[in-house]
Amino acid sequence: MSSVEKQFVAAKETYAAMGVDVDKALAKLQSIPVSIHAWQGDDVIGFEDFTSALTGGCQVTGNYPGRARNADELRADLDVAMKLLPGTLKVGLQGHQVDKMFPGVDRDGFTIDNFSAWRDWAVARGIGMDIAPCYYSHPKLDHGFSLSHPDPAIREFWINHGIACRKIGEAFGKATGKACICNFWMPDGFKDTPADRYAYRQRMFDSLDKCFAYQADPKYLRDAVEPKLFGIGVESCTIGSNDFYLLYAQSHKKMMCFDTGHFHPTESIADKLSAIFSCGMDEVLLHVSRGVRWDSDHIIVLNDELLSLARESVAYDYVDKINFMLDFFDASVNRLAAWVVGARNLQKALLIGLLEPADAKQAEAKFDFTARLVAQETAKTLPWGAVWDYFCEKNNVPTDNNYLAVIRAYEKDVLLKR
Repeated sequence: MSSVEKQFVAAKETYAAMGVDVDKALAKLQSIPVSIHAWQGDDVIGFEDFTSALTGGCQVTGNYPGRARNADELRADLDVAMKLLPGTLKVGLQGHQVDKMFPGVDRDGFTIDNFSAWRDWAVARGIGMDIAPCYYSHPKLDHGFSLSHPDPAIREFWINHGIACRKIGEAFGKATGKACICNFWMPDGFKDTPADRYAYRQRMFDSLDKCFAYQADPKYLRDAVEPKLFGIGVESCTIGSNDFYLLYAQSHKKMMCFDTGHFHPTESIADKLSAIFSCGMDEVLLHVSRGVRWDSDHIIVLNDELLSLARESVAYDYVDKINFMLDFFDASVNRLAAWVVGARNLQKALLIGLLEPADAKQAEAKFDFTARLVAQETAKTLPWGAVWDYFCEKNNVPTDNNYLAVIRAYEKDVLLKR
């Protein structure tokens, strides 16, 4: 018996004494898909045949060597990262991370042919794919507006891009046998106080209806809409605000996306989950990121916010209604390490939630808040780390002490030569 197994057996006994079924928790963690965001690997630049500055509130800082310059390099990087991650995985794309471009075809004309190698790659690895239309970094993001722009021709371009990405996502779903989530986020808004918010939101509403007019098979494609408190250059008014999208999602039977970096630093996304599920929303998408003072998309760490989010996700048997996707981009560190650290931290947080003893809930049901506090604090020192190491070993991936060597070797052999 390995040292990891010995520590796991001891931890399992500790949890069993507190009424926790560790095997059940591990089986559940194994089944929860985590979608790895491809845009961490190319700094959200994409692979179109024109050069455009990052616009629409996207900003990547740092110049660490080895950025993926094309889809082949990005897939190679993802292959290495995914070999260091346990559990069930998907990969999410932005709508400009194409395999190939065709003469005269812009984003409004993309088809699965532009993404065929991604489809084949996913099928070969038995993973699902997600996609998001790319409403930024393009000349037709005029004055920072896309679906809400006053010019009907500009709106039509972006509407057609949204429809194209939904059809590509449906093709991904049919090929992989796993539903693709197509998430809509637009950066439209004003840097300073607008004179007419209403007209822009009316146009956004109408444009979204046209994007979703194509009836995709929900077995293969599910749609989400993502709000934002503010972004760079749109500090005074974001057209796609939380209020706008929450009502749109509920009235149009779309999935609400909560990005953990898109809200005020004192807001709790964890608290929102029970609120929306108790009011009848069937499913949500979580973009798991880390805002530092503002929407800066830092690599997620195992902090109180992440632990609270994961705990709320698993504590009430609605984890099956939640879709987890990473969403951060950092070019100040090794990009593969960013993926691996972030994904592992999300999985660790979910595991800690799944291993939570029931005594805190039981005490609360009796209004014994003293016992609840003691139970919550006691749970923080339980040996979940031994269970995590066993989960990694069971999935044939390195434990936390050992994966960095793999990344360093790949950096030396591949990334530094780009």
